[in-house]
Amino acid sequence: MSPAEEDEASGIHCRLDELLAERGMTLTGLSGIVGVSIVNLSVLKNDRARAIRYSTLSAICRALDCEVGDLLVRAD
Repeated sequence: MSPAEEDEASGIHCRLDELLAERGMTLTGLSGIVGVSIVNLSVLKNDRARAIRYSTLSAICRALDCEVGDLLVRAD
């Protein structure tokens, strides 16, 4: 891992891709439901997000019928 990647590593992994696959849902479909751009959801899905609004987190969990702990897990 490069020094830049280490600085950005949060120790948190987003399981968005796994949850979408389990539910047969696409990123595009989720985007339409929660009102968040595909680009922003992709940043979250690829573990590149530095922050997430509670309202966004809540909307994603509601759309995927999951808990926050199902979506975000410790990766360290």
